[in-house]
Amino acid sequence: MAKTSLPTQTECRSFDCSTTASERLNVSPTDFVIFLNGTYGVGKTSTLDHIGDLLSQAQKPFSLMDVDWFHRSWPPSENDPTNTATEAANMAAVWRNYKNTGTRQLVVGGVIATLQDRARYGAIFELPVRPIRLIATEEETEKRLRCRYTPEQDSSLQWHLKRYRQLNSALTAAGLDEAIIETTRRKPVQVARDVLKHFAL
Repeated sequence: MAKTSLPTQTECRSFDCSTTASERLNVSPTDFVIFLNGTYGVGKTSTLDHIGDLLSQAQKPFSLMDVDWFHRSWPPSENDPTNTATEAANMAAVWRNYKNTGTRQLVVGGVIATLQDRARYGAIFELPVRPIRLIATEEETEKRLRCRYTPEQDSSLQWHLKRYRQLNSALTAAGLDEAIIETTRRKPVQVARDVLKHFAL
């Protein structure tokens, strides 16, 4: 494997290595977290991916986090059976690394069903969290869930099919979202544009 050499002093002067990419783009510090909220199968991950594409095309620095990948670990600690504390520590560490590369807009996909959830994420990122909820019809949600899992993952499919309505009801009752966006029969990029428009990005 070829060894990557560090930039020389001349190269650093040419590219101004003392500044971050976001500083060179004259980006104002982000002061909130965009949080894509919603039950299983409404399109959070797909929308998150397209938001990244759109921000990149607009040359607006960003970082994306899908909450699921920060707590999917087994077995959990005896002191943290739901991996909640582990998730928090993981996300805080990654966000700290992202911030070290420069100011950027953080966009997160996950679930905020209670005030405690929102407070926890606010503490993790040390920023206000602004949830925006994605919704879809039951027919569309079940269709997406069935497409997501292979036959070998039927137990996971059944788990989500049994619980998505309950979670959706909890999110509706909580009423913590500042906007609701319909995703049924819409392309993820269209939903992503609506999210960015809501936040004037």
